[in-house]
Amino acid sequence: MAPALAIVSSELSGNEAMAGVPLAVIQFAVAIASYAWGIIWDRIGRRKGLSLGLGFAVIGAIVSLAAVQMRSFPVFLLGMVGLGFGRAASQLSRFVASEVNPPTHRGRAISYVVLGGTIGAVVGPLLFAPSGQWALGVGLDKLAGPFGAGLVLFVLGTIVVYLGLRPEPLELSREVAKQYPEFEPENGEARSFSTLLRQPAVLVAVLAVVIAQSVMIMVMGITSLHMRNINLTDVDISIVFSAHTLGMFAFSIFTGRLADKWGRGQVIISGTVITIASAVLAPLSSQMWLIALALFLLGVGWNFCYVAGSALLADQLSFEERARTQGANDLLISLAASAGSLGSGVIYAGLGYGMINLIGGVASVFPLILTIWWFYRYQRPMMVANS
Repeated sequence: MAPALAIVSSELSGNEAMAGVPLAVIQFAVAIASYAWGIIWDRIGRRKGLSLGLGFAVIGAIVSLAAVQMRSFPVFLLGMVGLGFGRAASQLSRFVASEVNPPTHRGRAISYVVLGGTIGAVVGPLLFAPSGQWALGVGLDKLAGPFGAGLVLFVLGTIVVYLGLRPEPLELSREVAKQYPEFEPENGEARSFSTLLRQPAVLVAVLAVVIAQSVMIMVMGITSLHMRNINLTDVDISIVFSAHTLGMFAFSIFTGRLADKWGRGQVIISGTVITIASAVLAPLSSQMWLIALALFLLGVGWNFCYVAGSALLADQLSFEERARTQGANDLLISLAASAGSLGSGVIYAGLGYGMINLIGGVASVFPLILTIWWFYRYQRPMMVANS
């Protein structure tokens, strides 16, 4: 559905400056839901909580499809709220994987969850053009097609999670914490998120993922509109977004292993450098292949920062701190991404695609510098001492 958002938004609103609004609404909904799920999931369990989140995505897809048919931008934004609630649950599932695995395998556990979305993420954008043709064939608006396809997938996902996610991950995570007490931080009572942020490792983890997510959302969310404005086809848009999602997900299995063996800091540093390279390449040409390469690199950079940053955060938390802290972390991620997406349409309309990428590249410098400082000040001396 991602390639359709900017296009649907500009058509329903009649204003290109509104192109980033739907993605901003999704991210704002993710922010609200992430913190809420962190609290609720401790009470009802991970299986029911994830199923509930996907159920909201089903509702969001239905409302979005209806909004396209009604040609109503406000109703379309309402559908984005439901999709955001579902996305929040899906994103938090990476921490569910990390807490039911041994601490030394957290990086690869998180990467497997990210990898699990590879097929759908790569094939999904390729459905942009054919789903539009399907929609026309059944009497719907062409742009309703991606939301119809998404509806089917969300329904299937909800059923599979509710029936198949057994035993309850919350109980398994308690057992893992008992089996590996040496990896549990000895801090007594659960610390607040503000207290945790005073730890350099937590700050590095949070900033790396927050910046990576917001830059990725800002650039990715406006690229389909940019491509249409430079007269590239829907097929070109599908190919570019498939390259982007391939970069985001396909190398996850290697990212997780790198994070576990090479170190969280080195992977984060590599991810920020790759993201900066993407920002340099993206505005250089109007040729589809170069935009595809830039968006592919954007996806790889995001993947490195997202997997390694999430693993680094999980390393710092006790069992009692995990759900709420991880929810608060995703709250910050989504607020930053929402702001980036909301501003992307305005920036694009006034200053163009190049400025979007310049902002993204400059923003990526901050986690790069902070991670290098943390690595050489804290992590490298520890690695030398243990060698």
